[in-house]
Amino acid sequence: MMLLATDLDGTFLGGNEESRSRLYQLISAHPDIDLVFVTGRGLESVLPLLSDPTIPTPQYIICDVGCTIVDGETLQPVQPIQGHIDNIWPGEHIVGNAVEQVSASLQRQDVPQERRCSYFCDADEIDSALETMVEDLGCDLLYSADRYLDVLPKGINKGKTLLNLVKHLDINIEKVLVAGDTLNDLSMYEHGFKGVCVGESEPALLEATENSTRVMHAPSPGCGGILEALGYFGFLGPAGVDTEVRDIATPGKADLVIVYHRLPYEESVIDGKVVRHRPKSPNGIIPTLLSFFDDAKAGSWVAWSAHDGDPEDFQTHTEVDAERFPNLVAARVPLNKDDIDIFYKRFSKEAFWPTLHTFWERASFKEEHWEVFLKVNKMFAERTAAEAAENATVWIHDYNLWMVPAYLRELRPDVTIAFFHHTYFPSADVFNVLPWRREIVGSLLQCDYVGFHIPRQAENFVDVARGVTPLEVVEKVGCAPRFLTYGCAVGLDEMTKTIKVNDRYIGLGAHPVGIDLNRIKTVLDDQKTRTRMQELREQLKGTRLILSVERLDFTKGILEKLVAYERLLTDNPELLGKVTLLTVCVPAAKEMRIYDELQQQIEQTVGRINGQFARVGWTPVQFFFRAFPFEELVSYYAMADVMWITPLRDGLNLVAKEYVATQGLTQGSGVLVLSEFTGAAAELRGAILTNPHNPLELADTCYLALSMSATDARARLDEAFSAVQHYDIEYWANDFLDNVDQFSRKPKKKVKLVGPDSQVA
Repeated sequence: MMLLATDLDGTFLGGNEESRSRLYQLISAHPDIDLVFVTGRGLESVLPLLSDPTIPTPQYIICDVGCTIVDGETLQPVQPIQGHIDNIWPGEHIVGNAVEQVSASLQRQDVPQERRCSYFCDADEIDSALETMVEDLGCDLLYSADRYLDVLPKGINKGKTLLNLVKHLDINIEKVLVAGDTLNDLSMYEHGFKGVCVGESEPALLEATENSTRVMHAPSPGCGGILEALGYFGFLGPAGVDTEVRDIATPGKADLVIVYHRLPYEESVIDGKVVRHRPKSPNGIIPTLLSFFDDAKAGSWVAWSAHDGDPEDFQTHTEVDAERFPNLVAARVPLNKDDIDIFYKRFSKEAFWPTLHTFWERASFKEEHWEVFLKVNKMFAERTAAEAAENATVWIHDYNLWMVPAYLRELRPDVTIAFFHHTYFPSADVFNVLPWRREIVGSLLQCDYVGFHIPRQAENFVDVARGVTPLEVVEKVGCAPRFLTYGCAVGLDEMTKTIKVNDRYIGLGAHPVGIDLNRIKTVLDDQKTRTRMQELREQLKGTRLILSVERLDFTKGILEKLVAYERLLTDNPELLGKVTLLTVCVPAAKEMRIYDELQQQIEQTVGRINGQFARVGWTPVQFFFRAFPFEELVSYYAMADVMWITPLRDGLNLVAKEYVATQGLTQGSGVLVLSEFTGAAAELRGAILTNPHNPLELADTCYLALSMSATDARARLDEAFSAVQHYDIEYWANDFLDNVDQFSRKPKKKVKLVGPDSQVA
């Protein structure tokens, strides 16, 4: 066993990417190496490092130049060492007031610190009055780097606290290696430990240690110097470091890897055999992603497949379409029924889904479910690492795979990791409810590019990340004219485009998913559709149709809409017999019991409305608790006078776009009433926006849509259709990857920035 006690800035966080990766992997994989951070930073400034999944978690943290010592896992003080320091420290305000009286010109450092007072200081400002005052308080002065002055408890420094920890743990002094790079670290070399001054260390430190036979002056900076010292002092035996460091995963053949929870085809079991079918994608995402492999590009599609049998019987690789995509394979991750139930149907939907949609009070957080989530994400990352070619682009989709970037970055530092968040991303005060927010954000910050539907969601991510780790906003861009600025609840005038975290640039973007207009055109051109539309015209003679299509979910505002419709009929009796609300509500999976109560409430409300207002030959609410085939939905889209889409919160809402597209392609004049809390509200000009949390406004905006003139309705529709037609599904995919390419890790790529840095390799 050995203990590595290392300074952070310039030492453990220094060196090139390859040496950092090798050292971090060595520590993570080697059970006999205990890691101790020994730093001048305050504990608050160390916490962001604990959320970086590529950095090993230390067993102990010594910070505040030795004045604070905590357990690296629990962050609780290590006693009795911490208690002794607390007892001899006079107190921040006593020391601060005393310093101000004798050296009023000293400027206090505005950084987190405890049990010490730190100042910016020139050497000539340290006079006898200051030294005497500090001595009288029972404290020490520490001056370093010709700039920094610390007032510390008497006899306390990095080396002394480390020595006390070594004694406390009863570790042989010969098993300790200390590493640093500034004079601030000198005390670590004064207690008999083996030590290394890494390359590019402060000259004063090198001079002070040059005659020590137990201190190595390494040529390589940062982690490279620590690796050299491990070999020099023989800590890992005669074979050295190379035999202990796990090789980076061997590259695969895929230049583009799609990582999605859904396969590019559908599987069903018929007569005990798994049969594959073409995907019945409701929104065109899968066909669009597949189109990137039309030119015989080598690619892999990583997704899960149910498998409860013998692992030896599982076929990892299957072809997708040998004729169209000869070099594309589906790389399947085998999940058993328990994993699927917990990872997807329970944990993702019971913990993450409510929180993302701002219903955190409905969320259920279970540590054992989180462990399954981590296990599944790690399986996805390992399969992805094996598929990706050298310098490949990996495109990961949605919150189910939040932790894949963390695992993948360690396995394959060469790949470009892109992530698209399909669901809503909430503000920091909501997201921070998640018990694992640091791990999640730390994982997403391993990406090179992260995309969201709209600017507001991207900016929410920046706010959340800012609460986890220091970051620099490098580039901001205006949101207009593509997106609404002040026109809706999710509008924003300016969004962050590039951030810098730990010397890495991460791109952010707003990319609302589009729809496949050709798919709708094909349906409209079908004779069956024309016949169905004619039948609906006959059925709806003299009746205005209000259409609502959504899944059974508390985020969709179904109950709120029904209550508003009840109010609409009550306040406007002239509508009785002349309007019908047709609601298509797609049931949740049978295993998801959390929606049972909601379903009962909806059914009771529909019964109440129909019982109160129905007349012979007219039913105010037609409620279908089942999924409609897409072809049938398009017919209803074409016939609906009003499309009433009012989720309480929604990442985007493609149904709104499908309605606009259908009306536009059929030269209709339907009116879209859209919740201003949907992502689509930020880009669909022409919709009537409404607040679904306000029953009166919900009813009033629906009445406005019903009473609008055909001319006004057509003008609004044309505006919305123009956006839907231009920003289609192909635009979304190409625009996303074009932006990813700017932040690619491929050799010789440059990132063009607007800000303090003009470009970065």
